[in-house]
Amino acid sequence: MPYYSEDDIQRVIESNDIVDVVSEHIELKRAGSNYKGLCPFHSEKTPSFMVSPSKQIYHCFGCGEGGDVIGFVMKHLGIEFPEALELLADRTSIQLEKESSQENNEKNNKRNRLFDLNRDAARYFYNNLRKNRVAYNYLLNRGINDNTIKAFGIGYAYDTWEDLLNHLKSKGYQDSEMADVGLIIERKNKSGHYDRFRNRIMFPIINTKGKVIGFGGRVIDDSQPKYLNSPDSLVFAKGNNLYNLNIAKKYSRGNDIILVEGYMDVIALFNYGIKNCVASLGTAFTPNQAKLLKRYSNEFYICYDSDTAGLKATDKAFDIFKELGIDVKAIVLPSGKDPDDFIKEYGKSAFLRLKNNSLNFIDFKIHFYKSIYDLTQLEGKIGFTREIAKTLKNVKSPVEVDAYIAKISQETKISTDAIKNEIYGGTNNYKNKTNPKDKYISNKYRNNNRERIIPVKHNLEPGHLNAERNLLSLIINDKKIYAKVKEVFTPSDFLNEINRQIARLVYGMYEEENSVFEDKIINSFEGENLEKVQSIINTNIQLDDREKIKAVDDFIGKIQRYNLKIKKDEIKKQIEEIVSNNEKTEGDEETFKLLCSELTRIERELKFHR
Repeated sequence: MPYYSEDDIQRVIESNDIVDVVSEHIELKRAGSNYKGLCPFHSEKTPSFMVSPSKQIYHCFGCGEGGDVIGFVMKHLGIEFPEALELLADRTSIQLEKESSQENNEKNNKRNRLFDLNRDAARYFYNNLRKNRVAYNYLLNRGINDNTIKAFGIGYAYDTWEDLLNHLKSKGYQDSEMADVGLIIERKNKSGHYDRFRNRIMFPIINTKGKVIGFGGRVIDDSQPKYLNSPDSLVFAKGNNLYNLNIAKKYSRGNDIILVEGYMDVIALFNYGIKNCVASLGTAFTPNQAKLLKRYSNEFYICYDSDTAGLKATDKAFDIFKELGIDVKAIVLPSGKDPDDFIKEYGKSAFLRLKNNSLNFIDFKIHFYKSIYDLTQLEGKIGFTREIAKTLKNVKSPVEVDAYIAKISQETKISTDAIKNEIYGGTNNYKNKTNPKDKYISNKYRNNNRERIIPVKHNLEPGHLNAERNLLSLIINDKKIYAKVKEVFTPSDFLNEINRQIARLVYGMYEEENSVFEDKIINSFEGENLEKVQSIINTNIQLDDREKIKAVDDFIGKIQRYNLKIKKDEIKKQIEEIVSNNEKTEGDEETFKLLCSELTRIERELKFHR
């Protein structure tokens, strides 16, 4: 009989939500915070079979059967534990590693030993806090009272190099064990170890079974990094756990859970009586964390910082929840605030009012993209509308879509028809059409007519001209550079007419004669242009091969960015001409769509070339 590690077994259990698994075999209906259905293990007409998402167990009040998700699969399919485990592992793409009985016992013993080690470290940090007035007063000054300190087991790591190390050694733990959970770090000269956490407020991270699995540490001065977390270990995986879930699940009782960014946000909210909050552990929110939350609640809120980084993180978390079919709302704080700041300044009632006015998925997307795009500018309106259109494509309710289309149209002054075309593939429909009245889209915007992209009327910037001249000089004087750039940067990509002519001659000589003859280039020009050509040929850039490659990339990037800026200006002018035209034709609307699409593409490329 194969053996599997406790780690693998726990991963399988945590990755397979019991409600999802059971509902694949029998029909379940919500009953309060649980689900019920007809028991598959005995005959009944009135449902007595209950499934608890918060406890991840099932129980039949009729026949008495019950257990966890693995037990259900074993009983329902009539298979043994290993087969049920393997089936559930396959269901969630988990790779199981078979172990001998001895290996399994050794790993379990090591896990338990590391849990004990972390528990003893947590106790030590907790006892340290009261002995250090600076650290203790730091928490009191932040409004954290003794009851909260005790509830979270908050502690303090002394500002020494081996204090924890020596304490744990005295309790019989080995350096290798402390290093395994990241409490100590090996010295560079291999002469020993030192404490990872020093002069920090310590937050023990506790799993839903009450085991200390890791730590987070916050400085009490201006040191960096502000927060330091335990590394992943045999007993701790950041992306699979959440801070304070062990407490939040008790207070949620199947109702809502609030996701915040950090330890202090959780603790500040708890301190004001909002105890159903969790935080990710020094990493971005993950799908595994969302799946874990799904076990303990059916209603979720995200309350991250209100700065740009916080809004972006909220947007990503929203997408993760949405992908898993989990409904979630966003609590949006005033500008410049995080949950810790807000609740201390305005109190619990004000926070709960924000929660009552939280934003659903689409309303948050609108709020988020408003923070990115300037709706007072035409290009901002276009970019904003295109992003919201992507969101609305996935909304099934026509009534809901129409309501949001009207809202977006009112805010941007873009017609509802244009927005509908954007949502339902208008750009694709128009992509391959031509219109005899189309006086705005010309060949200069086609990638296969690159020479005509840039009208000669534009005055090129000195920095851009230098980039072109230096790039030409490198190509002329080094065939290896020509070989590198010829496929990605053609003569047509040079914006200055003289430089473009030189490039045609140089590329042609390399292809036909495998070498460049400077006299042939010089003889092709005269007067003022000849002086420019000679200046380029005589430029000698002293760089080694590696530096040349980097320089070439920099020059090309600068030229391409300037090229895009000119395209952008041209398109904006044509859009403005359509908008100001009082006698629009049907073709103008199609043209407008194409121009908007092209402008958005160019803006994305400009961000890439920064």
